[in-house]
Amino acid sequence: MTTLRRPHPAASRTTRRAACAALALTGLLTTAACSGGSPPNRPAGGAALTAEPAALSPSASGSTAGPGAAGGSASGSAGAVVPLTPDVANQLDAAIKQVLNQTSTPGVIVGVTTPDGSYQRAFGQADKSAGTPMSPDLNMRIGSVTKTFTATGVLRLVDQGKVGLDDPVSKYVDGVPGGDKITIRQLAGMRSGLFPYTSDPDFVNALISDPNRVFTPDQLLAYGYKHPANFPPGSKFQYSNSNYILLGKVIEKAGGEPVDQFLKDQVFSQAGLNGTVFPTDATFPDPHARGYTDQTPNGQTTDATDWNPSWAWTAGAVISNLTDLQNWAKSLVTGSLLKQDTQSQRLKTQPTGDDGVGYGLGLFNNNGWIGHNGSLPGYETVAVYLPQSQATLVVLINTDVPYRGSDPSSLFAKAITQIVSPKNVYSMPPSNTASPSASSSGSASPTPSPSPSPALSPSGSASSPASSGAPGSASGAPTTVNA
Repeated sequence: MTTLRRPHPAASRTTRRAACAALALTGLLTTAACSGGSPPNRPAGGAALTAEPAALSPSASGSTAGPGAAGGSASGSAGAVVPLTPDVANQLDAAIKQVLNQTSTPGVIVGVTTPDGSYQRAFGQADKSAGTPMSPDLNMRIGSVTKTFTATGVLRLVDQGKVGLDDPVSKYVDGVPGGDKITIRQLAGMRSGLFPYTSDPDFVNALISDPNRVFTPDQLLAYGYKHPANFPPGSKFQYSNSNYILLGKVIEKAGGEPVDQFLKDQVFSQAGLNGTVFPTDATFPDPHARGYTDQTPNGQTTDATDWNPSWAWTAGAVISNLTDLQNWAKSLVTGSLLKQDTQSQRLKTQPTGDDGVGYGLGLFNNNGWIGHNGSLPGYETVAVYLPQSQATLVVLINTDVPYRGSDPSSLFAKAITQIVSPKNVYSMPPSNTASPSASSSGSASPTPSPSPSPALSPSGSASSPASSGAPGSASGAPTTVNA
């Protein structure tokens, strides 16, 4: 995910979410791996909603991980989605409205598709000042869900024989600390050990003090290179937006053209995504929702719609919409753009340290739902696919202000999946819980989700661990950003 987090005057916050997938991981999470357990199963018929949906209930934690969530094949656990009957649609309406009101989310777009039908709704406001209602056709910044496109671009180069998954990154990019020992596979799977640039206090200060600043990829990487590696390559998992900035540079080197053009030609167009773009400046295609964040110097909520996303680049800058993301979630997991063997390697997830969540190559498995999440100032996204039921879930919201330490997008996804897939409940743990330091922990939750910094993580949403002396420390430095 991509989000900046600075302690607010009233109460200092620990690292908000590194990069969980969506996860993105958004970023993955906000941490792709930032997943918790799923709540107790609900009857397929849908029990009456309580005053506080389980998605917001602190007690709704335990979860059953699918076979692949903690490692191995990303096939998920056996399960099924309930028929999208009028009664189920009414339950979804009620649950979504409850989360909307309790989290004070301005607006939300939701799409659930199954072989038997679809549910597409929008609630709340796209523009709080004008009172404009949210609409399913609006463009949104998607944070770390960007990582799914970046990784796909790299894997298409693998299929074309221009990149090897086990090549060292030094073959394509100069100046990477220890780059001769870090492989393309390790970058894509968040196992490089490179310090995430979005956790560097100087970067967070630079971004929050001037959201319109233009960063180059090399400038972003330099913030991370100031710090030693957190662990030897391949030995652990840690969601780091630095990995995906490097993969963007690999695409430009091996693909022979700017990454925005490459992704347009090789990924967006190939997948039929007519409304998805990789911006090269702050331009935001109309129509779009206004986005709201509290990642400001004084902690006050502000409009972040036109903040320049250059700081997230190939970790979280992409803009998309509901229709494209519904199509993309299925294409991503079924591998329509890749050779079968390449897709098989992509889906092999490894443990992230969070029960029920495993991370593959630019995607996560969250209790059977595969895809990514994303978060960056003003916006959050979840885009996932449940293979055994051929079901797709997309959630798009126009805020990244957390609710009791949790990303609102994750709470929407949890409430929805408790109803439509009670045996496969999407769940991310609150990212304000004590998280181990990067130097002492074997893993960090992702998010997808530029979507890019732990707190700024586009993520993707995943959450990132705090590192010693990193933002969020007692010194008053800002917390990490998510992508």
